[in-house]
Amino acid sequence: MDLPVDEWKSYILQKWSLLPKSIQVTISTAKTLNDLFLHSSPLLQPEDEMFLKRLSGGYLVGKDPDASLFYREKGNKKFQEKDYMGATVLYSKGVSHSGPSSTDMSLCYANRSAALFHLGQYETCLKDIVRAQTHGYPERLQPKLLLRKAECLVTLGRPQEASQTISDLESNFAAKATLSASQFQILQRTLCRVKVKVQEKENLPEIFPEALTKTFEGVDLREENEQIPSASSSVSLHIDPLKGRYLVATKDILPGELLVKEDAFVSVLNPGEMPPRRHGLESKWDTQVTNGDLHCHRCLRRTLAPVPCDGCSYAKYCSQACMQQAWDRYHSVECSLGALLLTLGVFCHVALRSALLARFEDVDKVIKKLCGEMSNQGICLPESRDPAQILKYDLRGEGEKKDKAVETPIPGCDINGKYERNYNAVFHLLPHTENHSPEHKFLCALSVSALCRQLEAAGLQAFTTDLKPTKLKAAETPVLCAELNVWGVAMLRHMLQLQCNAQAITTIQQTGSKENLITDTQQVRLATALFPVVSLLNHSCSPNTSVSFFGTIATVRASQLIRRGQEIFHCYGPHESRMGVAERRQKLRSQYFFDCNCPPCDRERQRPSAGPGREAFRCHRCRALLQGDDVLSCGGPACTESLGRGLLVSRLQDLQRQVGVAQKRLRNGRLELAIQLLLECQSDAESFLSADHSVVGEIEDTLAQAYAALGDWEKSATHLQESLRVVEVHHGPSSVEMGHELFKLAQVFFNGCAIPEALNTIQKAEKVLLVHYGPWNDEIRELQKMKSCLLDLLPIPGGPKE
Repeated sequence: MDLPVDEWKSYILQKWSLLPKSIQVTISTAKTLNDLFLHSSPLLQPEDEMFLKRLSGGYLVGKDPDASLFYREKGNKKFQEKDYMGATVLYSKGVSHSGPSSTDMSLCYANRSAALFHLGQYETCLKDIVRAQTHGYPERLQPKLLLRKAECLVTLGRPQEASQTISDLESNFAAKATLSASQFQILQRTLCRVKVKVQEKENLPEIFPEALTKTFEGVDLREENEQIPSASSSVSLHIDPLKGRYLVATKDILPGELLVKEDAFVSVLNPGEMPPRRHGLESKWDTQVTNGDLHCHRCLRRTLAPVPCDGCSYAKYCSQACMQQAWDRYHSVECSLGALLLTLGVFCHVALRSALLARFEDVDKVIKKLCGEMSNQGICLPESRDPAQILKYDLRGEGEKKDKAVETPIPGCDINGKYERNYNAVFHLLPHTENHSPEHKFLCALSVSALCRQLEAAGLQAFTTDLKPTKLKAAETPVLCAELNVWGVAMLRHMLQLQCNAQAITTIQQTGSKENLITDTQQVRLATALFPVVSLLNHSCSPNTSVSFFGTIATVRASQLIRRGQEIFHCYGPHESRMGVAERRQKLRSQYFFDCNCPPCDRERQRPSAGPGREAFRCHRCRALLQGDDVLSCGGPACTESLGRGLLVSRLQDLQRQVGVAQKRLRNGRLELAIQLLLECQSDAESFLSADHSVVGEIEDTLAQAYAALGDWEKSATHLQESLRVVEVHHGPSSVEMGHELFKLAQVFFNGCAIPEALNTIQKAEKVLLVHYGPWNDEIRELQKMKSCLLDLLPIPGGPKE
């Protein structure tokens, strides 16, 4: 996903192995990115490009009327089965493959409006009705579309607009006799029903995503930092020869305080589990749902009714406005490259988009910056370009101001010491060129070279220095500028930066059926982005902050009390609650090129023989914890039991497989069989796993879901409380994992009408989740609704008793 597809990686690795040793040494020892790019790029041969083209050809990202018909028919089947959500996604796929202003597009929009109506998304339904009409919806089918519009307006409490729609519809009936007698009777009956609704003025308002957006946008920093845009005044920027740039608290910071609220400089939606590349005619189209079907490709917000790009079937947006912004800023270049970018991976895509977005700053200054950096490193520019024309940039300033300007103290800051949350800051993120393997650098260099050649072949105006980007128009004939090699080096820099500086934008996604009365969720990766300010945070395996996302915006909140002068830490992935010190350090060393010396790592290294941990095995005889390495011995005072670790690990894997089978039964509605198997798993786990083992918690959590599905809220709560205990041991009482588990327990108590227990659990869940997410979080809003409902049910003090 991040890097190119396996076939291209294997191909380039083989190409590397066949290079003469002298060329391998030249590339391996290149001291600058420009040298690396200029030595690697000529090695990309036409046959390499043809191989890459064949790989890219497997991705179907163009418009195809046959695909539109296929998805519409599949959507109709889902609609008939009353799977309106599934139908909506398939109609959206049909829309994306339809040509603009075509009958296919209008029919897909109209059918999607029907599915959205059944899902209660009335405002979005109205938008799709307008889209269907705009794209030429057949005149003979207009009456049922107008009736749906009138019903939406009535339901939304807009009876006057509904009356006008009905009036227009009746006029249409009188003017045109295009319906058969039976069709006319059906529509007349429906029309009468809608008229009654208008007279009753039913008003069932819908909660729109826009309301949540406004709530979130109102959550701002208390006082913005004058030197670090998007950061709180509670932090300051420092630099250290070993640690690099980092943030420090300027005052005592309380848990939950918002420290950073930053929009990504660049973000690219991860395609998710893409279907296999198609070769030949078999199974041309798939019905698999990915992130790209459910989220806007620009702002990343979830959408049930995406608007597709006019030129490709891959890019989809939440609105016409988002689509136009994406087109103006980068998609006009990316549109014809969709299949290639999917083949070359997300990192290459982010690198291209970063360079494209750089044009929207001072283009001339950006080019001079790139070339100036090369000049400062002793890099030669392409021979076709006169260095004197562009090598005028100096880090200290330009022209007469050069001697008076102050040297920049921290990379990414301007001459006044202000950190610039712009391309300058992105450019100064470290690429760690010296740490990457020669093979990896060669792969990245040839991938970027292939992308540059495709841009050149397409004649696209990807980069320009003679026009301001705001003056560019989509209709203009593009001409490639002479600085393409310079931008190629910049893209290579960005691609190498991403291994250490990319931030995964995540979202909480509900798992299982939406009919489940207990919400089960998981964190999924939505996009890859660069955040200049968030990138200033150093790693700790036990961080003092929590990072969450809303679309392309990242928020960093203090997760605990941070004293004045303490460093602000973020976790890069390896957390002390999820893996041991050896595994954490190995992962950080391989991906981020440093040895972690945070307090948890130091503590664990200083006491290597501290005994078995939370994931320990225990003796089946005396229940004491087993200790040792390959052979585990009982720690009980009078027990001599010993077992091989391999045998216990095999038994644990068998148990996990059984739990998986039970979870599948639960998803399929076979509740009694699922519970029977889970109880057997519970008994088995108790015989050889510690009470705090994560699998024990998983079994208890799944039992809670099963009993909730049966409506046995008391048993569900009992098992969920056991799961909660395990989560607290692993993650801590104030962890975000604890917050999600408390939220589920609150739902169980609420559904079981255990009012005091529910109110108490809601209070605990709110306290934890507010620290990590702030008040705009979906789960917090749901908790507040539950609390309001429960408070209404409480008896009034001194009131009558039954």
